Amino acid sequence: MAAVSGLVRRPLQQVTVRDAINQGMDEELERDEKVFLLGEEVAQYDGAYKVSRGLWKKYGDKRIIDTPISEMGFAGIAVGAAMAGLRPICEFMTFNFSMQAIDQVINSAAKTYYMSGGLQPVPIVFRGPNGASAGVAAQHSQCFASWYGHCPGLKVVSPWSSEDAKGLIKSAVRDNNPVVMLENELMYGVPFEFPAEAQSKDFLIPIGKAKIERQGTHITVVSHSRPVGHCMEAATVLSKEGIECEVINMRTIRPMDIETIEASVMKTNHLITVEGGWPQFGVGAEICARIMEGISEKLVLEYSQAVINIVYLNTYWIRRLKPAFSPRSCVQFPGCSRCSCHWC
Repeated sequence: MAAVSGLVRRPLQQVTVRDAINQGMDEELERDEKVFLLGEEVAQYDGAYKVSRGLWKKYGDKRIIDTPISEMGFAGIAVGAAMAGLRPICEFMTFNFSMQAIDQVINSAAKTYYMSGGLQPVPIVFRGPNGASAGVAAQHSQCFASWYGHCPGLKVVSPWSSEDAKGLIKSAVRDNNPVVMLENELMYGVPFEFPAEAQSKDFLIPIGKAKIERQGTHITVVSHSRPVGHCMEAATVLSKEGIECEVINMRTIRPMDIETIEASVMKTNHLITVEGGWPQFGVGAEICARIMEGISEKLVLEYSQAVINIVYLNTYWIRRLKPAFSPRSCVQFPGCSRCSCHWC
């Protein structure tokens, strides 16, 4: 009986996105004494979203630093520290506030490595919640994926699951380039199954590599951050109707893993992008352009019936209007470019 019970598969550990980021930062702080965290309320208060919970008590004032409410100031301190050989993690309470420090992020962090001919690395991570939350109005609802993804010199990652969050924060800290990590406030408390390999201190997710979350043959659906979950829900609904969606979690915005998307579109002949940003010059627009440039000729030659559908999720989230703009998992993907489900 004991032998039989030993064969029973144990359930995977459940870890929230918040705790996965915390675990990743903790491991990197322990591994490398040059790593430190700074930002508003990250120390004694354990972080505005409790992502840095327990780190101040463990590492003290020199490694976990509370800053004044001055994004330009503490982002500049972080950039200078990175140029001096340290590896700062700079937390913005929300990426909407990073606009106060955008000169430091772009003109100082992103361009220095290039302008020094590769002699001056800037190993810094800018991280914090990105995109729309609940009832925070237009000034706090921007998705900055296309903003920062537009800028040479930056790497931009956007996790969805707990596994994404831990693997990407650890890779970002170890990278010699400035990395922008766009988290999502509404995902912090969401638990995900945490595989055994993700629990290792050596677990890393390569920056620039997408993940196929669900295999499919009829439609390629590409997304990042929180909308990946909506795509997975929609794929489940459509599967019951005989439509199999291949869902791709981008994980990295820059550099973009266009090869994985191309290979999927060549298989399904249809593409839908879903994001939390605005349509014009968005991440989805870039994917569409790259796909059309790269494989449109092959699609026309080999598949005369090929159609590419692009759908964007617009966000100007205000509590009163939220129901009208909330993503729905009942979206009619095939052939639907102007449906009534508010995805188009």
